[in-house]
Amino acid sequence: MNSSENAPHSVGVLGGGRMGAGIAHAFLLAGSQVAVVERDAASADAALARIAASIRRSVERDPSLDDAALHGRVTAGTDAGAFGAVDLVIEAVPEDRALKDDALARAEAEMSPHATLASNTSSISIDALAASRSRPERFLGLHFFNPVPASALVEIVRGAATDPAAVASATGWVAALGKTPIVVSDSPGFASSRLGVMLGLEAIRMLEEGVASATDIDAAMTLGYRHPMGPLRTTDVVGLDVRLGIAEELERTLGARFAPPDLLRRMVAEGKLGRKSGEGFYAWNEER
Repeated sequence: MNSSENAPHSVGVLGGGRMGAGIAHAFLLAGSQVAVVERDAASADAALARIAASIRRSVERDPSLDDAALHGRVTAGTDAGAFGAVDLVIEAVPEDRALKDDALARAEAEMSPHATLASNTSSISIDALAASRSRPERFLGLHFFNPVPASALVEIVRGAATDPAAVASATGWVAALGKTPIVVSDSPGFASSRLGVMLGLEAIRMLEEGVASATDIDAAMTLGYRHPMGPLRTTDVVGLDVRLGIAEELERTLGARFAPPDLLRRMVAEGKLGRKSGEGFYAWNEER
């Protein structure tokens, strides 16, 4: 069980997919009340099922956890009015600027003026998203990593208008989750996506050019550089469609060195998205 000393009392999560459910689960373990809001009832039910599955796995690993208490602190629905009394709202919708802008506006309209609003974006400029916010000083990036339960890092992205007090609060919240915060200034791809995507794209180009097999390319990094996971397997875990979206955003902002390889585009078009689809650079049928 993570320390709840610095955890926010109540948290809202807008979007209950894989990332949103993982974020909700992390705050539940830290002792927060969590309200998940989705676009429709079916999606809300699916989000609650994902969180319940995560709770079950946590209780199996640590029987001291109170299963009923964890379930009792989470709700899922379609009404953003659930965000009216929370301390923090995290937007966790797909990596599309227009979609995120709409989601953030929906959340902000219901939140207390004293609450903090965050985006889980992995590549979109926080300053660009802040331009449409009514309280940009209370807005920042909280970039969680997939899978959230196993990840040790959260990037806190401060925009030009972000109040230092909001950054300080976010740092304490991340620590309460048992994760390590790093604070970065707003820049395309921040620190982690910019470096991770560049390595992943080059690995895909090497595979495309026949330099080596996927397993050998990954072994070069896991055995030669002590990376815990190779760049192609990491891309499978993140999702090829997610990596493609980030690469396209970085190509637009940072230039042609982030241009997605044809192989990546082709695999996404064929529905080979990695672990979540069962096939990517590796077969995941037994691990889905």
